[in-house]
Amino acid sequence: MHLCNLPQQKGGSVDLDQVERISLVTCIMNKPLTIALAGVGDLGRYLLEELSSDDRYHVAVLTRQKDRKYDHPRITAHSTDYSEKSVFSILNSTGAHALISTVRCPDADYVPLHQGFLNACSRSSNCKRFIPSEWAGNIEDYPHLPGAYGKSRAPFRQILREQSQGVEWTSFNHGWFMDYFVGEDKSYMKYLPGEFPITLKTWEYVVRGTGDEPQSWTCGRDVAKAVAELLVADEQWSPFTKERMKLTVVAISAGRPFSRRQRTKSDIQKSLQEHKDKGDESEELALAEGEEWQISGATACPEEKTRQQREKYFTKVRFLSIEELLKKAENGCV
Repeated sequence: MHLCNLPQQKGGSVDLDQVERISLVTCIMNKPLTIALAGVGDLGRYLLEELSSDDRYHVAVLTRQKDRKYDHPRITAHSTDYSEKSVFSILNSTGAHALISTVRCPDADYVPLHQGFLNACSRSSNCKRFIPSEWAGNIEDYPHLPGAYGKSRAPFRQILREQSQGVEWTSFNHGWFMDYFVGEDKSYMKYLPGEFPITLKTWEYVVRGTGDEPQSWTCGRDVAKAVAELLVADEQWSPFTKERMKLTVVAISAGRPFSRRQRTKSDIQKSLQEHKDKGDESEELALAEGEEWQISGATACPEEKTRQQREKYFTKVRFLSIEELLKKAENGCV
């Protein structure tokens, strides 16, 4: 590896701390960076499209499918059972620079799965950046919301703080995916029955809490574009990376009115109490926990920190507003 413009300390010695912060993209010119991507559904599809269309990257897709193939010069598929041994082998054989997880799994499986991912990165020769599967809202101020995240993601964040020596990591958070404002045929994001405030299939919207709680939204493809910029950032990653488009008032003109119903805070607390013993796989409990997440304001990434990170990492990304997303959806998939 040939490093350029090495920072010097007094006396002419190399400042190794600063060397680590020199962008690989500017100093390793012979080939694109390989990014290992675990999970290519929903957000993963946007990540795969944006990274593979960028000359800076090659994407190594980790998949449980044994015969998965891609007809693309910058995408390779690698069959895995997601065990630490298997992922470690793929990271080393591909020379991956970073590992991104969008894997969805039962809450009980989240920590051991991602512990294996972290261990594989630590043991690998080159993969020293890691983005675990969070993709949520304001987890700094609300680390235990939604409730399922408090049982799975929060414990793993502590593991990252304690055991990530040599591996740079960040949890990327964006609030809601803005894609839920358009139909299923317009986005890769799967339909969330009853969870998102607006249900296009039934033309209903649900006011949870007072209706004045802050929310934030980011287009799924814009999240992928932001990750592409973050992967080559010279600056050290923040443990929590945020992006958002703030929602004030959204009016959707579609020639028909939405029906409206309200779920008060007491309604939601009653549901949480009623379903608390049903287990992590209970749809009723998951919905109630999602409602609690919404009325707490935890879906909204903190505005000032988000602005600072946008200026630090994402100056090359133009984030769509909701109005722009709806206009784009009129002409096809977003």
